[in-house]
Amino acid sequence: MQLCQFADSAALNQDFADRLTLILTDAIAKRGAAYLVVSGGRTPQALFSKLSQTPLDWSKVTITLADDRFLPDTEADSNERLVKATLLQQHASAATFISLYAATARAEDAIPELLQRVKHLPTFDAVILGMGEDGHTASLFPCSAEVTAGLAEDAPDLLAVNPTTAPYQRISFSKRRLLNSRALFLHLVGESKLTVLEQAQSARDELAMPIRAFIHHTAPELTVMFAAK
Repeated sequence: MQLCQFADSAALNQDFADRLTLILTDAIAKRGAAYLVVSGGRTPQALFSKLSQTPLDWSKVTITLADDRFLPDTEADSNERLVKATLLQQHASAATFISLYAATARAEDAIPELLQRVKHLPTFDAVILGMGEDGHTASLFPCSAEVTAGLAEDAPDLLAVNPTTAPYQRISFSKRRLLNSRALFLHLVGESKLTVLEQAQSARDELAMPIRAFIHHTAPELTVMFAAK
């Protein structure tokens, strides 16, 4: 794990946007396409806005989410809604977006259709993760019955998750699929998140804190982008 600390979130977002732009531009130059996985929540919104203003060939970029609440994008708590409002704007409006939602009664019922959507995706070029105070990342929640399956080496690309400490059913990429990336980032803002990160570093039990599966992974090595404020 590599920890990159910044004076504030503005400095972090500028550096992060520059890094991601280089990664995506390089992928397009080498392979003709780029694949970016992002996370929702409040933390990445300013980063997304900055990225959206970056002039690169977004028509060759495919974007999806590491996870999402099982909600249509008309709902305020949908990560897809957030991404469409902040990242898929301006230059980045030309990117292709792959939704993790399908109109079924339960998240479990959507999995067959969603697996078809993502099955042809190659190795990701960059994955941006977040982390909760409980050490969850994506929707790999330690409180959920599905966490063991999501962390398994033979896990499917996607799974439905039913957290007991957070609202809504979720759709999440598995650890195995998220690690299939050329670059892996963890985006953190706030001193409390650094405390959680240090706790996660101090032990190996992935079921207790799923972020450990990524912290202790070496190829790709996790780059932590952190600002206290």
